[in-house]
Amino acid sequence: MENKLFDFGMIGLGTMGRNLLLNMADHGFKAIGFDLDPAKGRLLESSATPGTTVKGVNTLAEMVQQLETPRKIMMLVPAGKPVDDVIKSLLPLVSPGISSFDGGKLSLYGYIRRVNEIREKGFILWESYFRGEHGARTGPSIMPGGDPEAYAQVKHILERCPLK
Repeated sequence: MENKLFDFGMIGLGTMGRNLLLNMADHGFKAIGFDLDPAKGRLLESSATPGTTVKGVNTLAEMVQQLETPRKIMMLVPAGKPVDDVIKSLLPLVSPGISSFDGGKLSLYGYIRRVNEIREKGFILWESYFRGEHGARTGPSIMPGGDPEAYAQVKHILERCPLK
């Protein structure tokens, strides 16, 4: 029986999130994404290369339930409060020790605060910066950071989406 679970989840399917998921799918990973705007999930699916596995869903819970463990989740939503709101919504849906996720973009001090808060709850955080929407689709310039244990869970995926 074929594994129906997805390798990587994205919260936020704007141009960057959508393009990065499509890139991952082009490199053999099963990618799933969630956005508050259902049209963005449909655009993700319609933009996929034939033969790849890409899915847009309408709820955060639906995305989390379909991810293999350890769960690997990235969020590409506006910095600051929106990231905190996503984390608040996400934590009740995932299990400590089997989930890692990108912590969103903040100042260094905000990021350290977020890392500490998340670690206290049993989760690990990684962070990556990407340059440009075209790069997300065709070969991102990835600058990883955060918890080395968390990044180790996603490294094999991000490194298969090389610069071209």
